[in-house]
Parts: sequence; structure tokens; C-alpha cells
Amino acid sequence: MPEMRFVITWPDGQEETCYSPSLIIREFFTEGESYSVADFVDRSRRALTIASDRVEAKFGFACSSANDQLARIESVAVAFLHDADARVHCKTFIL
Repeated sequence: MPEMRFVITWPDGQEETCYSPSLIIREFFTEGESYSVADFVDRSRRALTIASDRVEAKFGFACSSANDQLARIESVAVAFLHDADARVHCKTFIL
């Protein structure tokens, strides 16, 4: 199963490299696009859940790294959810 990373920039300018055990991220995000924080969290939740489910289907256990990444995204996003104009930029994919 090919894993990938996706580089994002949070609304405060902090750059972060995120992990996915599947290429599914490319179906939910586009390089160079920005998303509202709520939309970014929702897309991340759906994509990383699918990715973890794929790992479970193949290996018999969920992907703890995908679940950890989602938890990280959700915890950082809390600080920006009050600002409707805050955007998360999807910078690039790393295969």
C-alpha cells in the first residue's frame, strides 16, 4: 500500500507535513488549494478514515498513524475554528 505525505500551511503560517498510509488524500485535496479550517478537518477525517480502513482490510488492523494524524489535525484546528476566514493551504504532496 503506497503511503504519502501532504504538506499544509495552517492559518498562522506554520507549515506541517502530514501522513497518510494511502494515496486517497489526492482525491480529497488539490495541491495549491486552500480550504476553510472546518472543510479541511472534514476532508481529512473522511480521507484518513478511508486510508485506515484500507489498511485494516489488507492487514487486519486499523492504521494507528492515520488515526494519530487525524487527531493532530483536529487538535490544531480547534484554535482556528472561530475564524470563518481562516484557511489551510495544501502546499504539495510527497510520494
